[in-house]
Amino acid sequence: MNTRTAFRDETVSRPKSIYRTAGRETAYLPTASEIHHAPHLARPDSYGRLKRALDVTMAGVLLVATLPFMALAGLIIRLTSRGPAIYVQTRLGRGGIPFRIYKLRTMIDNCESLTGPRWAIPGDPRVTTVGAILRATHLDELPQLWNVIRGDMSLIGPRPERPEIIERLEQDMPDYGDRHAVRPGITGLAQVQLPPDTDVANVADKLVLDKAYIHHLSPRLDLQIFFCTALRMVGLRPSHLRTILQRSIPADFAPGMAIQRYSGKRKSA
Repeated sequence: MNTRTAFRDETVSRPKSIYRTAGRETAYLPTASEIHHAPHLARPDSYGRLKRALDVTMAGVLLVATLPFMALAGLIIRLTSRGPAIYVQTRLGRGGIPFRIYKLRTMIDNCESLTGPRWAIPGDPRVTTVGAILRATHLDELPQLWNVIRGDMSLIGPRPERPEIIERLEQDMPDYGDRHAVRPGITGLAQVQLPPDTDVANVADKLVLDKAYIHHLSPRLDLQIFFCTALRMVGLRPSHLRTILQRSIPADFAPGMAIQRYSGKRKSA
């Protein structure tokens, strides 16, 4: 299978072996280490085409429905801080291909001019007052519905990252690029279970769940994540959603442990 074929559809091949968990055999619940080493090759599948059709339809409906809100939010952003209302940034998508992502601006204009690319931190002074509300409710992500319609993204999938940060992450996690086997998403399995990234250990945790998502990719899982995203937006905690998603989360997964697998594997700069 060549690279062009490998990234043609959203679905992936699944190992046919039976996994053993907690002293019993199961066909759906591999451990984090098994997910870590599992192959993640895309294969032609009807769900890949269905997923794309659903993405375009739902993103179109949501985009039309939320346009008035985005226009109002954009106006408030322009009136309360200097700079454009829409923030444009380069991210890497399926197959590691760069694309331009769109967000409602939540930080001061040109906020990385002195620091370079970096993650936000709790209480980040770069976040504006209006931006703090938009980030807390995740409404700043709404313009990415246009990215979904364009085909850069899916509604559900691993969150896309900046190429400058990915270059550094791959020094600690050489297999980080495995998550590029599918289109990135506005929300995903990692997003409904884990907080925003603040360090490499957080990213390692999310990489485990991103791989688990690719491994278990199905209409059922996408529907579960969509439902859990809505519940997160109304205040439910990740622990409350774990039961819904437990069939797709590795049995031995625990935040903070994933980074241990990369000890001694750092690439030379």
